[in-house]
Amino acid sequence: MAEAKEEVHKILHSRRTFGQKAADMLTKYAGSWGFIILLIVLLFAWVLVNSYFLIAYSFGKPFDPYPFILLNLVLACLTAIQTPVILMSQNRQGEKIRRKAEYDYEVNVKAEKEIEEIQEQLRRIERKLGK
Repeated sequence: MAEAKEEVHKILHSRRTFGQKAADMLTKYAGSWGFIILLIVLLFAWVLVNSYFLIAYSFGKPFDPYPFILLNLVLACLTAIQTPVILMSQNRQGEKIRRKAEYDYEVNVKAEKEIEEIQEQLRRIERKLGK
């Protein structure tokens, strides 16, 4: 059991590589309301800047006219990069949780054995007292 405890402690408190830190940071930011709101604002701005109505009065020809193919490419690239990084971070977190659960199980098994031993001692004491 001491080995399991050391292994869990090692995993929970081990130094992370640059990639692991980056994956954790990206996951933390990409899963926030701040990121979602920023993305909505940027998408709205992109559509406004490239809409013919706004462009006709200010810039001339839009750089990404409707149906916003460049925007679709940018979003697809964002997704293609973000998804595996988030999955790497989630896999690390899942491994931590799995190891901690294994340790908890071992602690519970040991506690159950100790409780059974205490109950057996109580039965022997009761028999000696004549109950």
